[in-house]
Amino acid sequence: MYLRLALFSLILSAPAWAADKPAVSADCTFGGHRLYGKIQVVDTFPDVKIKVVDAFPDLKVKKVDNFPDACGKWQMVQTFPDTKVKFVDAFPDVKIQYVDAFPGKP
Repeated sequence: MYLRLALFSLILSAPAWAADKPAVSADCTFGGHRLYGKIQVVDTFPDVKIKVVDAFPDLKVKKVDNFPDACGKWQMVQTFPDTKVKFVDAFPDVKIQYVDAFPGKP
């Protein structure tokens, strides 16, 4: 009886300890890597693995040509990146949604 009660309470509390910290920190970083600035897409050794979603993103991203100096503003580059990303379909570090206005944390 007590074992069942303990298992039941563990199952009910699972979401609380499973999602203990957000993917994007308050200073718009993940694992110490900035999620704004000059971004390079790579196939190997990424700083952050990204999945593009249509709803419920961790970060809203706007592609810009100049001044990527705020959270969610990405200037895509081929050399000298601030952060290297790899786009994946499964097990991402951060989920993003491309937007035309109001980038940043939702």
